[in-house]
Amino acid sequence: MTAIIQTIDTPDGAFTLLADERQRVLASGWTADHAAIVNCLSGPHRPQAIAEGETDAAAAALAYYDGDLGAIDAVEVAQHGTAAQLAGWAALRRIAPGVPLTYAGFAAHLGTPRAVRAAASICARNAPALFVPCHRVLRSDGSLGGFAWGLEVKRSLLAREAAR
Repeated sequence: MTAIIQTIDTPDGAFTLLADERQRVLASGWTADHAAIVNCLSGPHRPQAIAEGETDAAAAALAYYDGDLGAIDAVEVAQHGTAAQLAGWAALRRIAPGVPLTYAGFAAHLGTPRAVRAAASICARNAPALFVPCHRVLRSDGSLGGFAWGLEVKRSLLAREAAR
């Protein structure tokens, strides 16, 4: 399998997407460093070959930044993890823009209200950032918490979504 990697410019800086041959996003984030994106995937799930090219998901990301917040919802992703992680990542995709959840609220949404750390771990292990919007989960006190691509990016994404 040859994966495709593409970097685009966004208001939040360089955004790199890694997609498989079916155009499903494997990993993405706010960096121009291709190795950083590939390293979001565990060893057995890293593509054998990667070529620079154009991804279908890039247009959706640009549409999102142009104000079509739902454009990212139609983008297919491919993630590998436990059943709980897969369920969590699917649940993240159902969080509406502008209506973030707390980690406790996300854990309750998953049916495990006491598993706040597990819910946070699901967010931390999310490789296709933006398309699986883990940035929509906040600390219980409403503060930003962590984000692999920096709190400024998370703050910007949340502000963009709140404005719509």
